[in-house]
Amino acid sequence: MKARLPYIAGFLLLLGVEICIGVFYFSKFIRAYIGDVIVVWVIYCLLRSFVPKRFNSYAVAMGILAFSFMVEFLQKAHIADILGIENQLLRIIIGTDFAVADLWSYAAGTLVTIIEIFIYRRLTERNRHGIQKD
Repeated sequence: MKARLPYIAGFLLLLGVEICIGVFYFSKFIRAYIGDVIVVWVIYCLLRSFVPKRFNSYAVAMGILAFSFMVEFLQKAHIADILGIENQLLRIIIGTDFAVADLWSYAAGTLVTIIEIFIYRRLTERNRHGIQKD
C-alpha cells in the first residue's frame, strides 16, 4: 500500500487539475490539448494505484493509449447518442466529438509517461547498485 500512495496522490492532484481545466476554461489550447495529455496521466496513476506491480509499467501505459484511441473512435461513431445518454456530465466524460488532434494528445501523454517510467527505473536501478550522483 505504501508504494501506491504516490500514485493515489498523483491521481487526486491530476484529477483536480483536469476538473479545474474543465470548469474554469483557461484557453482552448489548454482545454483541448493539455487536458487530453493530462488525462492519460490521470488514468495511469489511477490504474497504478491498484494494479499489482508485477504488471509491466510500459504495458499499462500502452494499454491506456489503446483505450484512449478506442474511446476516441467510439466518439466518432457517436456512442453517447447510440447509448441514449442524456446526462450532460456523463456526455462530457465520455465525449461526443472525434478529433484527430486528440489522438496526438493521447500519444504525447503516453510518450511523457513512458519517458517518466524510463527515468524512474534508471534512477532506482542506480540507487539499488549504490551508485550516487555527484
